[in-house]
Amino acid sequence: MLTAPSPVGVALLLGLSFFLGLAFEDFFAHATRRRPGGVRTFPMLALAGGVLYLLDPSRFIPFTGGLLILGAWLVVYYRAYLSVADEQDEPNVGIVVPILNVLAYLLGAVALALPPWVAVTMTVAAVLLLTGRERLYALARQLEIKEIVTAGEFLILTGIVLPLLPDQPVTTLTPITPRQVWLALVVVCTFSYASYLAQRYWAGFAGGLWMAALGGLYSSTATTVVLARQAKAQPALRRQAQAGITLATAIMYLRILAIVAIFNLGLARALLLPLCGLSLRRSHIVRAAVPLGRRRGQSNGRTDASCRQRQSA
Repeated sequence: MLTAPSPVGVALLLGLSFFLGLAFEDFFAHATRRRPGGVRTFPMLALAGGVLYLLDPSRFIPFTGGLLILGAWLVVYYRAYLSVADEQDEPNVGIVVPILNVLAYLLGAVALALPPWVAVTMTVAAVLLLTGRERLYALARQLEIKEIVTAGEFLILTGIVLPLLPDQPVTTLTPITPRQVWLALVVVCTFSYASYLAQRYWAGFAGGLWMAALGGLYSSTATTVVLARQAKAQPALRRQAQAGITLATAIMYLRILAIVAIFNLGLARALLLPLCGLSLRRSHIVRAAVPLGRRRGQSNGRTDASCRQRQSA
């Protein structure tokens, strides 16, 4: 027995497929060849997918037949598409157009059968990936191979090792389980990796006290060593290095508080005032030290200027 779809589901189906078609039309607006898809094709495909799903929502026989027909037509189109070179006289090997057509067809069933957020997420992700091609390509060219390896290692820690560890104590000496220990490691690595990415790819955090603040999230010890060496090599930056080391230590207390809050909120409440007090104390030292350094720099500048005027006179 056929069940009537809800008006909300139908409206969601049409709205999302039309939105996907608008993004498709805008992206291929300057293309020399017409490609299948757009503000009319995608809503029709979504409607077809939704109706065929409703005909047999348990076994999906009509829906699967429609998907096979669409796939066969797209194979014929793609074979003809490969035989024509693009504007740079290179073969067209992209499969974005066939994938978007299949996605529009699947969107009909997804909008009617699954919660609305699934259809919305699927459509928005497709639009962002389609329209963000140049930015994604620029990001891929900017990344070095070691950055990709580092990201892979982080994913191994979080997505492979963590789920495989047992969540039961393995010794009577402590009730702490291996998964809890590894989770603590993952949390600390997440803070460090996020601050590293901000330092590496956010130009506004490339230097100054911002670098010290992010260094406090990554490793206050490493930041102290780097700034100490910098102050030794360049004595003129000694006061700024002192302020940076103090700021990194202040951020370290907040990092400890955040890590404790993730695992034990009650303990974090007990440590809130002491750790925040230590952090604020360090912050006041930094705020008092930086203007002093600026005033000294300004006074030195005025002294040098007066000396040059006397020499010229």
